Amino acid sequence: MIPQRQILTKDDLDKFQKSSAYHEIFSFIERLNNSVKGLKLSTECAVSPTLIRILEILDKVDSFCKEIPPVNNEKSRFGNPAFRDFYDRVTNSSTELHETLTLPPSSIQEVSRYFVESWGNRKRIDYGTGHEANFIAWLLCIEKLGLIGPDDYTSVPAGSHGVWGLDDYHFLPFMFGSAQLIGHKYIRPKSIHDKDIVDEFSKEYMYLACIKFINSVKTASLRWNSPMLDDISGEVLAKLPIMQHFMFGSLIRFEGSAGSAADNEDDDHIHIHAFGQEFPDCCGIKIPSAVGASQMNIREGTFKRLPFD
Repeated sequence: MIPQRQILTKDDLDKFQKSSAYHEIFSFIERLNNSVKGLKLSTECAVSPTLIRILEILDKVDSFCKEIPPVNNEKSRFGNPAFRDFYDRVTNSSTELHETLTLPPSSIQEVSRYFVESWGNRKRIDYGTGHEANFIAWLLCIEKLGLIGPDDYTSVPAGSHGVWGLDDYHFLPFMFGSAQLIGHKYIRPKSIHDKDIVDEFSKEYMYLACIKFINSVKTASLRWNSPMLDDISGEVLAKLPIMQHFMFGSLIRFEGSAGSAADNEDDDHIHIHAFGQEFPDCCGIKIPSAVGASQMNIREGTFKRLPFD
């Protein structure tokens, strides 16, 4: 079954938040979070054959990034068209990649849809927390099919490949990272503003690894350049502008008022943005184009590190 959009209205969202699908997603995240409480990144954890194959899939997608260089896009610092080539490569390779997981053949199309959607939006060339939600849905589907279980949880959020997200359009690495720091004798929430602490402990704790990366690519203080991380106050699964893009199938089941008619990302009249946002980061943050930014800096006579938002 191909996953389709089901949440179009506030009533759909309210219904979803009381559904078994909501509980399954939230419970899965909680289980992953509990599995890394108080653990360092260097803690030994089991890596099953399925997790090895998952990492191989991610490595393959990473190779696509290296094989598809950005194109000269000096008209805009955002939205390099090469992203669409990358997205198409992931889409066209998705079935083959998922065959390595020994999924039931009937579920490959459904599971791979979440995987493809976890990389961003091809039309808008953006990325947001809703796409991250698709990644966690992909993992949840793999669990529901019996290929991973509780023994794998620690390796899933804190495996040998490190943090999967490094900016304020990723929330889960910060959630899992904060769980690692529970009960730490010295590190406190305010420690993220202490460069020495961040540098010293970033190799052992996911949260500080994320903060270190943000500090390396952004120019202002964390509370100015990443206010959502400095004070996260909203929940992804409770935001209509995010969840209107989320899809449901036979593994993650939910049916809203619109049924399958909702599955059309090009219908602008049903696309809801957060109030006052011309280009909302609730749906996706425009992916920076390093080439476009460089050309813009040359024209304007400025040379600054590229901010990511």
